[in-house]
Amino acid sequence: METLDFKKQIEASRARVWEVLWGEDTYPKWTSPFCAGSVAESDWQEGSEIKFLDAKGSGMLAVIKKKVPGEYMSFVIEGMVDNGKEVREGPSVDDWKGGQENYTLLESGGGTELKVHLTSDGMDPDMLAFFKDAWPKALDKLDELATNT
Repeated sequence: METLDFKKQIEASRARVWEVLWGEDTYPKWTSPFCAGSVAESDWQEGSEIKFLDAKGSGMLAVIKKKVPGEYMSFVIEGMVDNGKEVREGPSVDDWKGGQENYTLLESGGGTELKVHLTSDGMDPDMLAFFKDAWPKALDKLDELATNT
């Protein structure tokens, strides 16, 4: 099992950081280091599906496992989306299925400490290297959006 952990101190309230994380207008901005034009499609309710998509309609399919507004969000990966088509089984899914993304927001020093914990059964070395590079950049963008807008 591969795990990655990232954290960022943001001088904004938990409510503001939460709003920027999952806001329709702000989500594409802070996730741009992963892929320009990213969107998240969901009703954002616990137990609902969510699609994390690039500008071409491809990406990950997940379920919102746990949601505590302003404090915690957990996604479990169920499959992939390939040019708009859901793929839940097969080689393109095997390394990702069951992986999780967990976001924890803690009050800290008058602001918010954001912790991101990722797990996967078989992330390849290139993807690990990509995430290790992209996540800090994404969290810096998130910080900028939460504190300057």
